[in-house]
Amino acid sequence: MCGRLNVIDDPLCIWVQDVLGLKFSTHSNSDLRPTQPLAAIHKALGQLAQLDCSWGIKPQWAKQLLINAQAETVREKKTFAKAFREHRVLVPCSGWYEWRTEAGTKHKYAFSHPAGEPLLMAGIYYPSYYEQTAPQLVPLTTAPTQQCAEYHNRMPLLVPLDAVGYWFNSVSENLDVLLHSPSLPFLINRS
Repeated sequence: MCGRLNVIDDPLCIWVQDVLGLKFSTHSNSDLRPTQPLAAIHKALGQLAQLDCSWGIKPQWAKQLLINAQAETVREKKTFAKAFREHRVLVPCSGWYEWRTEAGTKHKYAFSHPAGEPLLMAGIYYPSYYEQTAPQLVPLTTAPTQQCAEYHNRMPLLVPLDAVGYWFNSVSENLDVLLHSPSLPFLINRS
């Protein structure tokens, strides 16, 4: 996954409110990048709530910002395991972007739901330890569908709407069923 999201506040915010039953507010950003603010959903005090985060973490040992984690190893990797157990989130988005080189030129492609519905990207967050610091979020990636593999060797881990409760209420050891590519075909447009 290249590290660019498309977030369009209308209808995204209305959809989250209507479908998930929580007040959600975000600003449109058709080129949302790591280090920028990212609105997510987490479970707090038994209810779904908005969590405003910054995208990416930089552990002391890392030479650069970590902008995602592989779903297949998130439970075992020391950097991600505790957050996966205790701090799972979903990031409502309108889609994401990948780049592909064709005839020596890089072209940007937008991936979105075929019916124009928002997508729920899985992630983990690291709580803010200082009042002035926002929680930090790392999206999860997985092996791509055959359709997406033509553009990149990874894709966002997307959680189906009917599995939202399972994502938040299950112990991490029981989430294997969700840690794979969705069967959903995507609308792909060259930008």
